[in-house]
Amino acid sequence: MFTKVLVAEDYEIANQGIIKILNDKIGIHNIQEAKYCDDAYLKFRKAYNDKEAFELLITDLSFREDHKIQTRASGIDLIKDIRSVQPDIKVIVYSQENRPDKINMLFEKLDINGYVCKGQHAIKELITCVNGVYKNNTVRPPELTNNTAINTMIHLDDLDMMLLEELSQGFTKKEIRIKLKKQKISPNSESAIDKRVSKLFDDFKAKNTTHLVAIVKDLGLL
Repeated sequence: MFTKVLVAEDYEIANQGIIKILNDKIGIHNIQEAKYCDDAYLKFRKAYNDKEAFELLITDLSFREDHKIQTRASGIDLIKDIRSVQPDIKVIVYSQENRPDKINMLFEKLDINGYVCKGQHAIKELITCVNGVYKNNTVRPPELTNNTAINTMIHLDDLDMMLLEELSQGFTKKEIRIKLKKQKISPNSESAIDKRVSKLFDDFKAKNTTHLVAIVKDLGLL
């Protein structure tokens, strides 16, 4: 099994969810994480220059913009730059992107080794993907082959992930709305947030906020 893994994911709790899966379910313990693509690249270069290279990169595609100026704005930029230095590193993309054409592009143009779509089956698919990639298999997600899976899967965008992250930290919907407005993130109206949170409750069949957070944590999404 892989002995050294780099995880690039801008949501701290999602990062921890991936690490927990790698630790508890697969038995990988030498893991480094980064919330910015540039930071991930710096960690990669240091390890590579020290002749202690990473064997696997797990990265999201999109990263939130904030005050910190980044040279690499996306997971695609990160993959390209890392592969230009270490072509044989294995790459798994872990993202909410579910469009078959976009996912196919990643396999065809970037030659990624595996793809996992964030959703209710993410924990199982990530375990399968890591094991398959370790065996030198190319692991394609159900989104490319199974139309039924596309229709039944829960897809989470950046706002959904942000809401789950804030709810998991105990913030109320009113506090979240104020925070979104300050960060100029839209939609940020009370009705829009209510609809988003209600949909998350429905999608995950959660009875309350505590139940919702527990469910998504169990799924490895937080």
